[in-house]
Amino acid sequence: MEFLQNLASSLKNARTVELPYDDRSAFYMLMTMVVANQHKSVLDLLQNSLFDVNYACGRAQRNLLHIAANCGSYECLSLLLKKGATVNARDVSGCTPLHLAARNGKRKCLNKLLEHDADINIRNNEGLTTIHWLAVNGRTELLHDLLLYVNDVDIEDSQGQTAIHVACQNGHNSIVVCLLDNGSDINRSNHFGSTPLHFACSHGQRDTAFILLNRGAKFLPDKKGRTPLDVTVEGGYGETCALLLSSLPRLFDSLIQMTQKENIKEKMLYRVLSHLCQHQSKETADRILIGLAEQAFSIGQKLFSVSSSLESEVQCLLRCINFLCKLYQQVYTTKTKSKSHNLVPLNGTSAANLKANKIFMPLEVLWKLLGDWLNLLEEEFNNISTKQAGEGPQMQGEGTKVKPAEVGESVEVSKGQDDNGASEKNVNEDSCNENTEEEEEEEEGETSLTEDPNQSEEEVPEEGSESKEVVTENDSSTTTLNIKALPVRNEDIITATVPRICAVIQAFYQCCTCLTPKPLTPPTFIDFVSRHNKVLKSLVARNPKVIFDHFHFLLECPELMSQFLHIIKAQPFEARQEWFYENLHPEDYNNDMFDSPTSQESLVIDRQRVFDSSCEMLHKINSGKLKKNISVKFEGEKGMGLGVVREWFDVLSKEILNPDYALFTQSTDGCTFQPNSNSSINPDHLNYFRFAGHILGLALYHRQLLNIYFTRSFYKHILGIPVNYKDVSSIDPDYAKNLQWLLDHEINNLGLNLTFSVQTDVFGMLQEIELKPGGSKQTVNDSNKHEYVQLVTELRMTKAIQPQINSFLQGFHEYIPQSLVQMFNEYELELMLSGLPTIDLLDWKENTVYSTYNKDSQVIQWFWDVLEEISVPERIMLLQFVTGSSRVPYGGFANLNGVGSTQKFSVNHMAYSPGCLPTASTCINLMRLPDYPTMEELKDRLLVAIHCGSQGYGVA
Repeated sequence: MEFLQNLASSLKNARTVELPYDDRSAFYMLMTMVVANQHKSVLDLLQNSLFDVNYACGRAQRNLLHIAANCGSYECLSLLLKKGATVNARDVSGCTPLHLAARNGKRKCLNKLLEHDADINIRNNEGLTTIHWLAVNGRTELLHDLLLYVNDVDIEDSQGQTAIHVACQNGHNSIVVCLLDNGSDINRSNHFGSTPLHFACSHGQRDTAFILLNRGAKFLPDKKGRTPLDVTVEGGYGETCALLLSSLPRLFDSLIQMTQKENIKEKMLYRVLSHLCQHQSKETADRILIGLAEQAFSIGQKLFSVSSSLESEVQCLLRCINFLCKLYQQVYTTKTKSKSHNLVPLNGTSAANLKANKIFMPLEVLWKLLGDWLNLLEEEFNNISTKQAGEGPQMQGEGTKVKPAEVGESVEVSKGQDDNGASEKNVNEDSCNENTEEEEEEEEGETSLTEDPNQSEEEVPEEGSESKEVVTENDSSTTTLNIKALPVRNEDIITATVPRICAVIQAFYQCCTCLTPKPLTPPTFIDFVSRHNKVLKSLVARNPKVIFDHFHFLLECPELMSQFLHIIKAQPFEARQEWFYENLHPEDYNNDMFDSPTSQESLVIDRQRVFDSSCEMLHKINSGKLKKNISVKFEGEKGMGLGVVREWFDVLSKEILNPDYALFTQSTDGCTFQPNSNSSINPDHLNYFRFAGHILGLALYHRQLLNIYFTRSFYKHILGIPVNYKDVSSIDPDYAKNLQWLLDHEINNLGLNLTFSVQTDVFGMLQEIELKPGGSKQTVNDSNKHEYVQLVTELRMTKAIQPQINSFLQGFHEYIPQSLVQMFNEYELELMLSGLPTIDLLDWKENTVYSTYNKDSQVIQWFWDVLEEISVPERIMLLQFVTGSSRVPYGGFANLNGVGSTQKFSVNHMAYSPGCLPTASTCINLMRLPDYPTMEELKDRLLVAIHCGSQGYGVA
């Protein structure tokens, strides 16, 4: 009978009328009702039940009171409190129902819990109390209610942070005002010494910082010495920085001096300075620019001074100059759709030039000092040359007067002296005695650029030492710069001085460029280099590394690059390659690094028509996007990532050579290719050549290798190197031999009847082409045969394919500037584009890493035995299978390309099952090799994998 009554009641109420005896089951039944605030149903079920209302369940270990407070189920919460629910019960994170009600803004529940004596000072596992939760989430209306029960509004969490700290961090201004009105300590610091102002500034809460400053917040450093200005700049918050400067003008100098702080990211500091220059007054912008110029001058002085740290001072100087130039152009360059009006160099009396003079004038003394140093060094070079030549009198620098001087006597340079060294000055005679070989070995590296004023008598330089001093005076200060060698040679002094001087030269070039209309090379700098050409070349000859460290201007000045290119090309290939990529991927301060990252748009390629599909995709996507990142996906395949990109380049480079497109023709060696002079049979051939240039440029830009080799002459065309008759051998070796014979023998009386014209086959029709105007009437003889050979070479190797070369270079130079690529020769360019021509199995083995396996594992030994047995093409297929590329980069397997860096070939363990195949993750050059029981099965399965899976991606 009772069963029937319960059944009828259940059906009428559409729910169970009795709780299960099991507390867990009962909890989950009640929980859904509590969440929906079905308090009458909860009351009915609890009426005659033995269920414990404090029962905690689930991973969070919350009871029904937690659930009601979290959901704002006020009636259920009141009911549970009446039924004896513990008001301060804590869940697994240490939160009480009061915490949850405060966090979610459930005002009625919070007040009900407070009426039942909920403890407002209980901390959760992170040390947060109820007032912290309200401050974190900006629950101002609940805070007013809570404050009726609070005795201390500055209760701390586990890190010493009070409610006002977290409110400032999150920018809840009404909470901040409420807390301050109720006695919160505005300058209270946490355990790390950070005040509420630190928290507001470190998160860019400009309005909150404004409230704090108006309420009397103090500008205090934390325990690490970081001020609110420091944390503002570290976050790149320009608006907040502007507020601090307007409230505390004395901070302006501190802001400028941050250019010398190595721990502050350059992009963040530039972001702040850029905001101030763009969005504040012109007076503020001028003050920043002049401050940077003065700062750069100060750093330059220290760089030349006796006690400066070379590396840090160079870095600070270049950072300061970089900021100055970029900000100056940003403020004083008016950009329109049609053109950009840049300020001209420091001359004239226009308003623009007067402004430029005002801003850059502090640096004029530094440039003057640079010229003085170069003049002094030139004299040193002359002295060294004189001694080495064994001549008596010393050579005098142009425009200088030389007199004998005692050891240690200084050289004074008057303010009026120009960079030519035209005014009078005194130079020490070289009184150094030549060291013996033993002394030179002992003294090597003991160069000193310091002069200690407290030097004791025992430390006085011995005979044979030298000291030179340059004094530059200006209206406000006197700078004394010393070069002094204790018992060392002049060459050692120069070697130590070179990096300092070259860093200032780099800074000088940046300033000149900033004040010169683009794309002109700064005339001021050209004149400077011309006047000091001899000494600059001597500096570079003694320390070629300075080219890569400081002479980046050569890449922008063809007039100057031609003078130094032979020195650059003489440097190690690795150093030039590093410089190439350093300048190919320059840091751009103007990129907004705060934009949320978006997924890179993939090039979706149809594998069945790789060439046409790739050409269409590259035509659609801007080259700037492809420079930032490149992502490739083959239609119908699962694979994505770096390995797919490698395979795309590898497959596409082969497809470019497809005879169907008639773009490239095979040379006589059968291994290399060059543009086809008859490619016009394909009406779209020039667009295809431009696409081929895109592919080679894009591969070189992203350090991907291509499965293709071109003729030396084609690499020369890319590099801008003139071809010679020896290059003809790649397409017609017999004709090249004939040209060689012509050069080796006298031809005047042989009756060859050659003129400066040749006949060439154009689609089956012979046409006579003059090598130069009137060439058909000019006879070739011994006096002009070299000209004839060069002209005929250019006709065969260049002019015949000039349109194709031009189209190719147009695409190539969208990614690779000519100024960068010209530092390599044709052999080095081939290495960068196509890698090593052979696979060194020993190098492969030495640069392989293992996981679970080790080099002595039986299956690993079998693996290398198999690689020795299989053919070279099969080894290439294995390399393609694991890395996505069939090429090995310059430097061998140690330099295999990975995600963001090099990644060695890796072999990982894989569980064995009969018939299973090896698998690979091409992005990380990883092969998973099953633990095969025999070498025969390993070889069989490996060959199946590489023959069937060296291309294409699926789910393993």
